[in-house]
Amino acid sequence: MSAPVGEHDAVPPVLSPGRFAGRSVLITGAVQGIGRAVADRVVREGGAVTVVDRADLIASVADELTAVSPESIRVTPVEADLETFGGARAAADAALTAHGRIDVLINNVGGTIWARPYHEYSADQIEAEVRRSLFPTLWMCRAVLPAMVDRGAGTIVNVSSVATRGVNRVPYAASKGGVNGLTSALALEAAPHGVRVVATAPGGTLAPQRRVSRGGDARTEQEKTWYSQIVDQTVESTALGRYGTLHEQASPICFLASDEASYITGSVLPVAGGDQG
Repeated sequence: MSAPVGEHDAVPPVLSPGRFAGRSVLITGAVQGIGRAVADRVVREGGAVTVVDRADLIASVADELTAVSPESIRVTPVEADLETFGGARAAADAALTAHGRIDVLINNVGGTIWARPYHEYSADQIEAEVRRSLFPTLWMCRAVLPAMVDRGAGTIVNVSSVATRGVNRVPYAASKGGVNGLTSALALEAAPHGVRVVATAPGGTLAPQRRVSRGGDARTEQEKTWYSQIVDQTVESTALGRYGTLHEQASPICFLASDEASYITGSVLPVAGGDQG
């Protein structure tokens, strides 16, 4: 399902001006989707932002975000493959070089590549799904933690999914279950160092047509049927009976990333219209 292509051009319906003023915020997966919406909101709320993506479009996205910054704060783009620790470390180093510290990390990289029953996945496809939807979050948490621990402060917001209980995407579900486990376990380790670790679990979300394909687009009639089963199950599981919007996903992520959530850690917040996963 898709929303109007211009959704990223719209000002979020609710803003908290100055909420991220003086904060260095690193946002991954920022070229499109939830990551792009989060970056837009953080910039409008005064954050000094480093945006990361493996697509070279990230440079033009940074220019677009700089243009809407209320203080004309330059947004720092980083092109990196976060499926590797080297890429994650390069992203963290770039943020530290540009802003001197990382106050907030928001992990958005991930997403189902293929839609099919588990017995129809090849071994290579299973590994690719896990690399896409678990390792970028694992690596980025590891890359930023030393700087946060040294400062005795920081917040990590992971974007998980309610699809840990869903059809036709078992490897993705397992990856997001790993993100949930990472969130709760790391929160216990990090709390004594003044670092919070939280997550949201989005449900079905409307978004503009993807600027960069995940690579597993449904092509055959069978693949289209398997994908339709995901959509049908999502709508049936959602109490509100509809998909959410990008703004409805970005808003709780930014709340958890802010000082308004200073007494919340280790929690995974479903943002799915009543679908608990």
